[in-house]
Amino acid sequence: MPLITNLSERLKRHPKRVVFPEGADERILQAARMFSTQKLGIPILLGDRAKIKENAAALDINLEHIRIIQPRRSSEYEGFVKKFQGLRRFKGMTEKETEAYLDNNNYFATLMLATAQADAMLSGATVTASSALRPLLQIIQRQEKANSVSSLNIFDLQEPETGKDRVLFLADCAVIPNPDSMQLCDIAVNTAALAYHLTNEKPRVALLSYTSKSLSSKNEGVIKMKAATDLARQKAKELDIPMEIDGELQVDAALDPFVAEAKQLQGSVPGKANVLIFPDLHAANIASKMVDVLTRARTYGPILTGLTRPAAEISRGATANDIFGTAVMIASQAIDHRLLYPTEGDTLNEDVTVL
Repeated sequence: MPLITNLSERLKRHPKRVVFPEGADERILQAARMFSTQKLGIPILLGDRAKIKENAAALDINLEHIRIIQPRRSSEYEGFVKKFQGLRRFKGMTEKETEAYLDNNNYFATLMLATAQADAMLSGATVTASSALRPLLQIIQRQEKANSVSSLNIFDLQEPETGKDRVLFLADCAVIPNPDSMQLCDIAVNTAALAYHLTNEKPRVALLSYTSKSLSSKNEGVIKMKAATDLARQKAKELDIPMEIDGELQVDAALDPFVAEAKQLQGSVPGKANVLIFPDLHAANIASKMVDVLTRARTYGPILTGLTRPAAEISRGATANDIFGTAVMIASQAIDHRLLYPTEGDTLNEDVTVL
């Protein structure tokens, strides 16, 4: 069963609120309707109320059970102005300057996320990546053990030979241009932690390179991936997060058991990896878009990791289905792992946001 189906079933039992700053966009409206129709939670659309209703009517979209907020007319606006001015980064800002920020729906949505008036946030459909990311990086705190904020893309594939579903997590596809070994360690551990949260299966993490287990290479990139592998193993052990980590590996050796065997690579990761960590943003972004274009697999993300609240910064080329699926992924992050995968005798009664 596809990952999106599994998580949708669980969201029906633990519905969440997802805020969309670009509420008038046609794809957002379509994704919000799907999210609401399937009873996965409450979509919150930000924007001009009249424009949202006009666009919805043109698409014959029913806005029932979809919340619309026009920030300037919101009862929360004045309180958000004061909260914004209280943030260390924006201290001393005048009311007029603060209002200029909050007139940007991405800032208003981020404050909703920060104050728990939304469980997750999805932006980027109509703005550049930097414009979508900036408010999140400025306002939302990092997780206590995370030194970096990064991103991942999720591919929900079907293997042509067996017909079995296969989920791949690729990182970092959108945030850190040239991560050092410590940042790669963070990317690997944070991506694997989210993979475990969503699938409940022990992640098999491959740190990728153009060589596999080279003993003689003095290339800086290879050395970086070797160091990151050792650091990631140590950090995963310290945090007691279940995952298998190996590197450096070529991508075919990481994914194909026959190639791994031919190259005499042993262990639980070669040939069976489901989390792929790339040496830099160029490689990750190119690989991610190539997989998307060539396979037309179910694609979700980029999803941010390392923050204390679930958020995604999607591509401007995302379809309504991509947006819907990404919303499901980040909404599922807001469900406690014990609620997503209850064990016999579990007596939890309420949701606890996973940070």
